[in-house]
Amino acid sequence: MKVRIQFSKHGVVKYIGHLDVMRYFQKALRRADIPVKYTGGFSPHQVISFAQPLGVGVESESEYFDMELEREDDLQAMKERLNASMTDGIVVKAIVELPDNAKNAMASIAAASYEVRFREGMEPAFDLSAEIEALLKQSTIPYVKQTKKNEIEVDLKQGIYTLSAEKDKKDHWIIYMTVDASSGGNIKPSTILEVLYKRAGDKLPPFALAITRMEIFAKDNSGHLMPLIQAN
Repeated sequence: MKVRIQFSKHGVVKYIGHLDVMRYFQKALRRADIPVKYTGGFSPHQVISFAQPLGVGVESESEYFDMELEREDDLQAMKERLNASMTDGIVVKAIVELPDNAKNAMASIAAASYEVRFREGMEPAFDLSAEIEALLKQSTIPYVKQTKKNEIEVDLKQGIYTLSAEKDKKDHWIIYMTVDASSGGNIKPSTILEVLYKRAGDKLPPFALAITRMEIFAKDNSGHLMPLIQAN
């Protein structure tokens, strides 16, 4: 039996790195008596696969991992047992069964949506909406990307699916974006903000952004984006 787990990550646990989150869930699965399948051999490990690492300091509404079970189990009861063993800040939101031929979560990722706010006192001095409108009118959005070996210029325009900004009731900016999150073209929200600041003749300050990943998407057979778990 294959299942996909959706969980959120908020608060101080946002400072826990991806490898530690993986180790945490491995222990939580044992505490919750989840019948997770193990590999064979001299060093067996749980058959689980996380969708995509979340950057340290980034919160999330929708993280995912896939898991194989030794036997069938009641999914609602599994969810309740897991949440009973969770630390503050991590909540299991859904568990669904996958067909045997389903792609694993990591291989399915095409895009991710984000909500970006600014830390207190670090709001930009320019009009974000105007800069976004001007940016999206460009035929290309060149960006020099630093790789392990060299620098390459990429066109961010191809990987921006949606991008907008608005003011909340307290007159603070909120930026909404859906961008490429595939292994071949992963775009970070901070990259988009760097480009916007540069357009405005300014520079993005360090640690200015409070980022929340809202959803992770795959593509259906028609090329449309869909969440890794479909809402009932």
